[in-house]
Amino acid sequence: MDTYLQFIVLGLGLGAVYIGLTTGLVLVYRATGIINFAQGAMAMWGAYVFAQLRIDGTLVLPIGRITFGAKPVILVAALIGVLMSVLLGIVAHYLVFRPVRHAPVLAQVVVSVALMLTLQALVVIRFGPNSIVVDSLVPAGTVTLFGVEVSSRELIMTAVMIALAALVWAYLRFTRAGVATRAASENERGAMLMGFAPDRLAGVAMVLASAVGTVGVLLGSSLTGLNPANYTLLVVPALAVLLVARMESIGVVVAASLVLGAFQSVVNLLVSKPWWPQWAQSGVDQVIPFVVVMVILFLFGRRLPSRGTLQTVRLPDVHVPRIRPVPALVLVAAAVAVLALTQDTYRFGVTYSIILMLVALSYVIVTGYLGQISLAQTSFAGAAGFTLSKVTTNWDMPFPLAILFCSLVAALLGMIVALPAFRIRGAQLAIVTIAAALAIERFVFNNYALTPPSGNPIANPSLFGLNVGVREGSDLSRMAFSLTVLVVAVLVVLAFVRLASGTTGRMFLAVRANERAAASVGIDVRTAKVIGFGLSAFVAGMAGCLIGYSAGQLSAESFTVFVGLQILAVAYLGGITSFGGAVIAGIIGPLGIIYVVLHEVFDMGDYYALISGIALIATAILNPVGIAGETRRQIAWLRGKLRARPADPPPVPDRKVLSDVS
Repeated sequence: MDTYLQFIVLGLGLGAVYIGLTTGLVLVYRATGIINFAQGAMAMWGAYVFAQLRIDGTLVLPIGRITFGAKPVILVAALIGVLMSVLLGIVAHYLVFRPVRHAPVLAQVVVSVALMLTLQALVVIRFGPNSIVVDSLVPAGTVTLFGVEVSSRELIMTAVMIALAALVWAYLRFTRAGVATRAASENERGAMLMGFAPDRLAGVAMVLASAVGTVGVLLGSSLTGLNPANYTLLVVPALAVLLVARMESIGVVVAASLVLGAFQSVVNLLVSKPWWPQWAQSGVDQVIPFVVVMVILFLFGRRLPSRGTLQTVRLPDVHVPRIRPVPALVLVAAAVAVLALTQDTYRFGVTYSIILMLVALSYVIVTGYLGQISLAQTSFAGAAGFTLSKVTTNWDMPFPLAILFCSLVAALLGMIVALPAFRIRGAQLAIVTIAAALAIERFVFNNYALTPPSGNPIANPSLFGLNVGVREGSDLSRMAFSLTVLVVAVLVVLAFVRLASGTTGRMFLAVRANERAAASVGIDVRTAKVIGFGLSAFVAGMAGCLIGYSAGQLSAESFTVFVGLQILAVAYLGGITSFGGAVIAGIIGPLGIIYVVLHEVFDMGDYYALISGIALIATAILNPVGIAGETRRQIAWLRGKLRARPADPPPVPDRKVLSDVS
């Protein structure tokens, strides 16, 4: 029992980090109505600044750096780190969040995710991808608790974060600005009529959120070190706590954070026991937040508070596709020509762009047409890819049948993830799907009992006895494989066009526009959501299988949460409501042809995530219809200009002249 108490206390350190991040999430949501997926990344920046100051006395800025003569003392370095996060919060408020405060939830989620990707990429560029050690603000020691000697550092960290959370609660409860923030969260229009400035209140909330979150990460990183991926994704369990607190209660935030941190720590102890099943030893602590999210949403999904907003911007318009034989043949012929004229790395980039187009198309189905925000598409692709490894190596399942079977597995997983969409949508559904994606990545893809570290080989595909694999001898990107990928993509696109232009597409659009109105005319909304998630996961599964065939074997790095968010970024950037947008997303997507050119010619591969994140922020704010939508609009404008102007009508005689003539 003594060991359990020691691990519970150790878990309180993680719970203290959750308190800081979730308190920041509550502040931002109450002030702006936006769920800030970048909360962990913003806090992480200040912690990295602090750590670098303590390492060599260098203040690292987004552009440039300042070198001090000596390393600042630990408290001064911590204050500078918090100040840098606060300045980042102010910039993020005015340049990123303020322009989308009245935008649709999709644009708000996309902007928040884009900021997360941008900051994570910036941290990798400025500080490196590896973990670094962080000096502790709290001295190490032990105390006796219930007769057991436990670490005192975690207890002090917990006390500090509880005190900061109490100050935030007092701010919202007793100060004029805090009361105004609470009032604006209930009725923003009413708060404006009473003389409050919601933008100013949101700015103050962002400053407080940045400071509290950074202090939590500063304290927690001294225990674990700083890693760009881990601390960016700590926002996922914090989002689970946010839902437990119903997005408003600071007291529940504190209690739920500590319980979750302690429970995860105890689970990590239990998995080391000999009786614990071996297949469930990896990533089970990341499954817990997903289970918490699912339970909360199933029990209270329809009773979670919604913030009063002044939404004035519509979702991007959907351009219903139709099959045009001549343009389609020209597009396919152009793809074949490009594949024939390229070779090796560049041909592989073009082939991978076609595969990425299918992943982006899955986003078009579930988000562009159905209006459901899913952040788990690469998890569906990965599920199909890893299943492909099993069925081709263990069952010798042939090429076309293997892809169909594995895509059906992905579709089944997509239907399961769709269940919370029965009760929720918008940003809350985004929370569910990103929690599901992280749980699948850590519990399945990184689980050596299911996916061994030696690799997950995939047998080369063959069709009618012909080898259509990607490699043979010195040829690293065979034309036969590229053409096979193109044929599969053409068949999927034709099926998509047929569905999108038919009854299924109209059903999706009706649900996207207004679920209650759709139900009132006889549309089964739940069935529509299950079908939409299933179809999108099936398409993503097809892409995952092709990714597996293109690599010859799979690893978890192919289907991380960050890869999925990057593809969402380029899908929105290209235009998330059309097939044309999916094509553009494939071209500019990670490992696509544009990425390959940047890496081979300009050696800018490390800057790809940063560039795509900034471009996505600008697109969501300035051009919600994406590149494809804007191109279509410009073509329509040009056609209008080139169309012959009608002859001027004859002038109408003046009435006075007519009377004079008569």
